Amino acid sequence: MIDVLFIVLPETLLLDLAGPAEAFRLANQQLARRGRPAAFRLRYAGPRAEATTSVGATLMAIEPLPQSLAPSTWVVLLGQPSGHESPLRQPLPRAWSDTRRWLARCVAPRLGDDGLRLLTVCAGALLAADAGLLAGRRCTTHHEMLPWLEKLAPAAVVLANRVFVIDGPVASSAGVTAGIDLALQLIATECGDAIAAAVAQTLVVFQRRGADDPELSPLLAGRNHLHPAVHRVQDAVAERPGDDWSLAALAAVAHVTPRHLSRLFRDHVGRSPRDYVESVRVAIAERALGDGQAPKRALAEAGIAGSRQWRRIRARRRAVERPVVPGAT
Repeated sequence: MIDVLFIVLPETLLLDLAGPAEAFRLANQQLARRGRPAAFRLRYAGPRAEATTSVGATLMAIEPLPQSLAPSTWVVLLGQPSGHESPLRQPLPRAWSDTRRWLARCVAPRLGDDGLRLLTVCAGALLAADAGLLAGRRCTTHHEMLPWLEKLAPAAVVLANRVFVIDGPVASSAGVTAGIDLALQLIATECGDAIAAAVAQTLVVFQRRGADDPELSPLLAGRNHLHPAVHRVQDAVAERPGDDWSLAALAAVAHVTPRHLSRLFRDHVGRSPRDYVESVRVAIAERALGDGQAPKRALAEAGIAGSRQWRRIRARRRAVERPVVPGAT
């Protein structure tokens, strides 16, 4: 089980905390419904036993900053209201200084070892930078804080206009709700795309933030709708891509007729059920191949019957995706 350790300081943005925490909680819930063990244990630590958040609510019984971290711990640093970030104030608040020293002592030496990861939401990246944890890393933060992040981490590669950035054991996200996007991506990596999609559906959030944002995962394209029958089909395909997904089999999962399912996919996904299944299989195969898995096994797990079918599928998809040149014949 992964310990998700949220570091709570005074004036912490409550949504920075509650958004990702709910996503991880719901992931455990979805895993339980599938008969699988919980993946995440939520913990809350800080330099003080209580902290008043950005909206005035006070959090109590916060555990002390631990002197040692168990394997597979994710340390999550959170933001503060704009203008209240501690690097903007002098002298530095003691809670910030204490946490900075703790990060340098307990997190920096082990970052990346035994599954230890650092996650930042919004201006939480500033605290990571102040503790020297972002040197040489690609990272991002809220757009208002980008100049400060560049100043605090001159050796980092600070990326603007990004929902989140993952660089090895360090994952940083932009402002507020971007923490949910980051949590969904990590849930997909640890628990599977179907679990992440189910969590997003429960949260009623889009998997894509906008046309100019990078795709979180090819398997999550076409999931920014609320139709339960279509989601059932997409979950089933993501969980069992190797099944014989005829239109009739997909319709049985959705509890609708094949004709009606085709209409639903056209209206809510923008493609046919057959094309959707193929896109999922291609994404799974490409990800497995990119991770260094043996081609035969990668294709089999994606539901692709050998290298010949793989070549046909890729040729067909390249033809479909090739841009049209005006005047060409």
